[in-house]
Amino acid sequence: MKFFVDTADAPQIRAAMEMGLADGVTTNPTLVSKTGRGFKETLAEICEIVKPGPVSAEVLGLEADQMIDEARRLSDIAENIVIKIPMTSDGMKAVRTLEEEGIRTNVTLVFSANQGLLACKAGASFISPFIGRLDDIGHNGMGLVAELLEIIENYGFDTQVIVASIRHPQHVKEAALLGAHIATVPFAVLEKLFKHTLTDAGIKSFLADWEKVPDKTF
Repeated sequence: MKFFVDTADAPQIRAAMEMGLADGVTTNPTLVSKTGRGFKETLAEICEIVKPGPVSAEVLGLEADQMIDEARRLSDIAENIVIKIPMTSDGMKAVRTLEEEGIRTNVTLVFSANQGLLACKAGASFISPFIGRLDDIGHNGMGLVAELLEIIENYGFDTQVIVASIRHPQHVKEAALLGAHIATVPFAVLEKLFKHTLTDAGIKSFLADWEKVPDKTF
C-alpha cells in the first residue's frame, strides 16, 4: 500500500520522505491556507519534494468548463500534479475530458459505491472515499472501501482507491488489510504508527541494561 501525506506543510513532507513514507501528497484549500504562503509556490515546492510522486490539488469551480480551465492551469505547475474533482455530474464531465488530455484526476468526496463506480466509468485515475466522515455519521467507512475495491476488481478498472479522511492508526491498518491501493494520512497520524508501549518499554530496558556494562567501548 502506498502512503500519501495529507498536508501542504513542506517540512512535514520532507520528514515523511526521509522516512521513506511519502509516495505522494494530497492537498486542499484548507491545508494550503494553513501554510500562510501563496498557492502556486506552495504546490510547486511540494511537487519538487515528492517528484515524481503525485500531488493532488483541488479545483474550486463547480461547472465542468470552470473545472477544466482550472485543471489545465494547475497541471502547468508541475508534471506530477493530479487534479482533485468533486463527485458531481459536472465533475465527471471534467474528469472524462481531462483524462483524455492526459491530465490525471482524483475524484474526491466519494461517499457511496455508486459514486465510486461512476468515477471509474468516467476514467478517473484515483477515487477518494472519505471514511472518517462516514464513520462520524454512523456509517461504515471501511465497508465502502471494500465495496469499491471489489467493483474495481470485478470490471478491471484502472482507477486506484485513495483511502481518505483517515483519523487514527486503526484506519491505516484496516485499509492495508483490505488491500487498498493508497492511504492518504495526516502527518500526526503517520507519527502515531511508530508508537507502541512495548517498544518504548523495550528501549528503556535495553538502555538501563547498557548502563550496567563496565566497558562500553566498541
